[in-house]
Amino acid sequence: MRLPSSFYPLFRALAVSCLLALVLFPITQAQQARQKPAENTTAKAPTPATTQNPAQIELLETKVRFESNGDSRKEVHARVHINSELGVRQFARLNFDYNRSFQSIDIPLVRISHPSGGTADILPSAITDNPNPAVVNTPAYQDVRVKSVRILGLQPGDLLEYSVVTTVSHHPLAPDFYLTHDFSRGGIVTQEAFEIDLPAVRKVFLRTSMEGRDYETEKSGEGDAALVIYRWTRPSLAPQVSRAEGTSASTSSMSELPIFSETDIALTTFPTWVELLVDLQKVFGTAAGPSAGMKTKADELTQNSASDEGKLHALYDFISQKISTVDLPLGATGFRMRDPNEILSSGFAIPEEKCAVLSALASQIGLPAAPAFIATGASPQHALPIPSTLANVLVVARFGAKPLWLDPSVEVAPFGMIASNLRGKPALLLHPSSDVQFFESVSESLPFAGSQHVNVDAALAPDGKLSAKVHYSVRGDNELLLRVAFHQAPKEKWTELAQLLSLSDGFRGKVTSVIATDPYATRTPFTIEYELIQPKFVDWSKKPVRIPALLPQLGLPDPPAKPAAGTASSPIELGTPLEVETRATLHLPPGTAVQTPTGTAVQRDYATYASQYSAKGPTVTASRHINFLLREIPADRAADYNAFLHAVQNDEAQDFTLEREDTTTEGKRSAAPKTPAAPPPAQPKP
Repeated sequence: MRLPSSFYPLFRALAVSCLLALVLFPITQAQQARQKPAENTTAKAPTPATTQNPAQIELLETKVRFESNGDSRKEVHARVHINSELGVRQFARLNFDYNRSFQSIDIPLVRISHPSGGTADILPSAITDNPNPAVVNTPAYQDVRVKSVRILGLQPGDLLEYSVVTTVSHHPLAPDFYLTHDFSRGGIVTQEAFEIDLPAVRKVFLRTSMEGRDYETEKSGEGDAALVIYRWTRPSLAPQVSRAEGTSASTSSMSELPIFSETDIALTTFPTWVELLVDLQKVFGTAAGPSAGMKTKADELTQNSASDEGKLHALYDFISQKISTVDLPLGATGFRMRDPNEILSSGFAIPEEKCAVLSALASQIGLPAAPAFIATGASPQHALPIPSTLANVLVVARFGAKPLWLDPSVEVAPFGMIASNLRGKPALLLHPSSDVQFFESVSESLPFAGSQHVNVDAALAPDGKLSAKVHYSVRGDNELLLRVAFHQAPKEKWTELAQLLSLSDGFRGKVTSVIATDPYATRTPFTIEYELIQPKFVDWSKKPVRIPALLPQLGLPDPPAKPAAGTASSPIELGTPLEVETRATLHLPPGTAVQTPTGTAVQRDYATYASQYSAKGPTVTASRHINFLLREIPADRAADYNAFLHAVQNDEAQDFTLEREDTTTEGKRSAAPKTPAAPPPAQPKP
């Protein structure tokens, strides 16, 4: 049950997908300046090279116009050919996210053209406008909405055509504006056109990628009404269009800079990160100013804590656990913040508000804590300063030289625990220590040693029925996943969660009587205990009976694949250091003889493994202990890792051999079923 180093990793891929579908509600990405109206319905369409796409976007035209005051208008026109029933389902509903406090969405055209020649326009009654599902029960965020169009009567062979207009007025960060755009990949879009109209009086910074930088420019108008127009035409299924003769790559009002990101087109009026930080500091400063009420609250929460870290821990527990998280993506409200006293009284907040209030409470009692924003891309310090490239918000506190990172938006995360997909990522500091130190990497370490302890106490009945009690005690990445899952699932669903956990670890049978510790009890390991019943676990008529050790399957990463010619091998990722101990005790029926396998011990500087198997009378014990010591193994040690991996897998494949003489008449006549399959081998780590 080794975890990979990825976002909320579960023990196996199957358990991940089932668990998230069961308990984690979807997060709808709020669209800002980089809206993609067709994204919700086409981005995940399969594109196998040898089969037809379920739907083909024959034309996707996007035109964005910015005004000098920061207002904008975005028009999208699409024609989609529906090829199959799957395409019908994909385009049965179009969803567009927006914030009505500074955005509006109009859908002037939705038309279906049938192969027979007839057409049908979708009526306005098919268009709905509702709050984002994440804010349905929080009146303060009702401006975050989803406008949907239900496409009725769509059939394979039809041509769907629609237009969407998004208008932005008085954006909270105006008069500055920004935009990112990525062209389609994989042949889903036959032809794509993109146009940006910019006021010539504004200084705008543009960067383009290799695939997106061929464009035409044109000037239009005079004086304050003058525009600089940039046009890209990109047929996805044809060679790239070269730059038209006689056109220029830049103008006096725009600077094309080197390429540092994977985004095809990015532009902003923020010249540097300094100017963006100034605007963000103004927004977050509304929650960090002097306040008698905040000071009183901070003193009340920390009165029983002696050290500075203990005080911050108390503040963190309150904000993370007592203020419910409204799970909107960063920037969905345009970085507008509610008054901190309103946040405390309401008992709910979006992630950036929780970080702002935690930082404000800390500052009231002299603790150094401030928000920081996780940035996308490998080298954001060299990228354009664009707010939409900031993906998450954390709090960073400093006690001595080592920073302490906190994520109060995850309500059940232990103090100092950051999700593995954010650890090691660059973060933009809201209050940098110097003019150049804007970014700092989030710590890759856990606040405690990662560990997993599993104990199985089982009994095998004379009729072949297996009864077991399985106990987990988890600290680390698995702990965070399980806390979130059991926190968000109602208790009547806990049995289903435990059943998925059981299956992911190779156990068969029906799970009952699930007990878990309070997900909010984050100062101690998270524990789960369940009972497992598997009738006919063995068929005593088979001679001899072989059973596996009743231990969770250990997941290790696959051996590295042979690199392509001319490319270097990648290191083998082991993930966050973790110690896993598993132990099983099996009580056998009287008169059962058992033959145990031989234990194994393998030691490396990157991991160690040891197993022991024994039998004493009717009791069989098995234990396995694996300790991952390093995060990765150099590529040139692949052969050594292969030997380690094979030693572990060979040990896991060993069985116990049981023999039992059944002297009862009924037992001799019984037609017992075939021996069930042993639990599957360990799933390799991705």
